[in-house]
Amino acid sequence: MSETQLFTSESVSMGHPDKIADQISDAILDAMLADDPHSRVAVETMVATGLVVVAGEVTTRTYVDIQEVVRETIEDIGYTDARLHFSNESCAVMVALNKQSPDIAMGVDKEGAGDQGMMFGFACRETPELMPLPIQLSHRLMEGQANARRSGSIPGLRPDAKGQVTVEYDGRTPKAIETVVISTQHDKSWNDRQGELKKTIVDEIVKPVLGEWWNPSITVHINPTGRFEIGGPHGDAGLTGRKIIVDTYGGRGRHGGGAFSGKDPTKVDRSAAYMARYVAKNVVAAELADECEVQLSYAIGVAEPTSVRVDTYGTEKAEPAKIAKAVREVFKLTPRGIIDQLNLRSPIYKRTARHGHFGRKPVTENGLDFFTWERTDKADALKSFF
Repeated sequence: MSETQLFTSESVSMGHPDKIADQISDAILDAMLADDPHSRVAVETMVATGLVVVAGEVTTRTYVDIQEVVRETIEDIGYTDARLHFSNESCAVMVALNKQSPDIAMGVDKEGAGDQGMMFGFACRETPELMPLPIQLSHRLMEGQANARRSGSIPGLRPDAKGQVTVEYDGRTPKAIETVVISTQHDKSWNDRQGELKKTIVDEIVKPVLGEWWNPSITVHINPTGRFEIGGPHGDAGLTGRKIIVDTYGGRGRHGGGAFSGKDPTKVDRSAAYMARYVAKNVVAAELADECEVQLSYAIGVAEPTSVRVDTYGTEKAEPAKIAKAVREVFKLTPRGIIDQLNLRSPIYKRTARHGHFGRKPVTENGLDFFTWERTDKADALKSFF
């Protein structure tokens, strides 16, 4: 008999301080790539009460008005009221960008990896997107909060929010949703109406997102402290790269430790993690396994990965060694190969910095390909080896 267990994942909204920082860093990256696709960018952002600090290393042939990009991003997120002590027009913006180290550039110029490290990708059959159920639902709850706020369907919501979903598993199979937690910033009109706010959020966000997973017996906590009026960077400082588990698989699989946002695709922290997801998703889509984790590792300045590992957790439908060999044959795993296969020298990154880098729908808009690593176009090629 398999064992019943609980597993929890969380997501945060586009207005969470750390996500504001991620979106600013990626908006700056996009602005540079739009005019110079070979820009080298490593931008970190910090946000606090009335303040944005942008720092890092950049090598580019274009000019970007950093102040303008920062303020446009904050406006897009929804911080436009100076009474919140953080807004697009009132915040101070400090910029401290330097040129990329020539020691690093020397390795990247010969098409080697921009850093050493290991990266992981993961896929499973729990959702149509081949993502773990807890993190996929958590992202969609935060997307629902953002849509309700922006459309005004729930008046008085503010940009900062966090969501969390606990799933009951029977072995490796999700059986039920145990608990949902949403903490959402709001204006003072909701301070003494938290019961009404809970019912509204359950009816307009939780039930539609959970769909067939909804059950009245689910424990639902909405603003469990009793109030969430003060939030955003005024309530807590935010930093780029501080939500690496939110950005990946919600704690499922492993994580190499590298953050994504603000980094151009020569940084394997980002591009190889996208490739590892692409490989894992195609292995599962090819029905070679029900669950797959891929590890890639690199040495700075060296093109070929130092290791490629495929782990199917005993769910494989073919010999694991043959799956790993097929992966090496089908996918180009050098930094240049990754960039070319996934078309990563495009201004496509700001969208990734909200509501998850994975489990998204690949789309083409205005000549740009978004979330290419979510395609399953290599599944047939993998199948052909078996």
